[in-house]
Amino acid sequence: MDQHSEILNKFNNHFTRINEELDRGLNSRVSLVEDIGSHTLLGEGKRLRPLLFVLACRLCNYQGSDVYRISTIFEYIHASSLLHDDVLDNAETRRKKPSANHLWGNHAAVLEGDFLYSKASTIAVETNSLPFLKKIADTTMQMTEGQILELTHTDDWNIGKKEYMEIITAKTAVLISAACACGAILSQAGEEVEKSLERFGRNVGVAFQLMDDLLDYTSSEEIFGKPVGKDLKEGKITLPLTYTLLKLEESKRKRFEDLFISHRATEQDYRNLTGLVRTNGALDQIRDEAQRLVNEAATSLKSFPDSPVKKNLLELSQYIVDREY
Repeated sequence: MDQHSEILNKFNNHFTRINEELDRGLNSRVSLVEDIGSHTLLGEGKRLRPLLFVLACRLCNYQGSDVYRISTIFEYIHASSLLHDDVLDNAETRRKKPSANHLWGNHAAVLEGDFLYSKASTIAVETNSLPFLKKIADTTMQMTEGQILELTHTDDWNIGKKEYMEIITAKTAVLISAACACGAILSQAGEEVEKSLERFGRNVGVAFQLMDDLLDYTSSEEIFGKPVGKDLKEGKITLPLTYTLLKLEESKRKRFEDLFISHRATEQDYRNLTGLVRTNGALDQIRDEAQRLVNEAATSLKSFPDSPVKKNLLELSQYIVDREY
């Protein structure tokens, strides 16, 4: 058993309860809703967002029996965003199997995403907490803005780190941040605790996406669960490529840009550019940045007394940098 499996196996009891609630929440009078939902949600998936919510609740001494049901909000929203994302990207694979849009078509995938978001909203209402509801609403609005911002930068080979960080913060980090902050909100732990957990989640979320974009250039499809090099082929210029382009001679950089924007790039061109990303030090730079963010996240938990739950959160945040998928 590798180190990554050992870390995640510590949370098997949580994962079991989360999956049970996810399955229960997919109940619908329309069988296709259940079919697409089961395909999309059940089986593969790290469940990091609901797990972080559960651990944040435990850190704040919340003992409610509804914690696992409420945790599904964050997985439903995440899955909803992935369904819509795969339609936008014409993706054929997700989590090591055919994507929902590939099997059922774009219309069904979009509507399933709407259903899952509505399910998340319904469960959020059950908390009877206006601050909780506001956090969820603000989070999903920012996620949508992030998707639109990313769309406006398609094939933008001049995108800078600032714009890239704005995109991944909105697309990925805000939901992870909200999962942590909502643990404090549900626990009524106070504004300072909420802000500490929000900062923890935001730094962990940015680190998570940095590693995702790194793995898009280094992992294999069998391990990663989706085609490697997918971002580049979709015109998404992520930080590994941005750092690489800064190190290229202008003529070489311009040649690649012209080839890819005009869609004249061959598979060999993709391999050549991917090879440059892998060998010029950009990936080590990004891994270092992700580690700094995880270290910064750890400082957000300093005000909490040492406990098994705090240790779990720190181990989980480190796993995000060390993972291979």
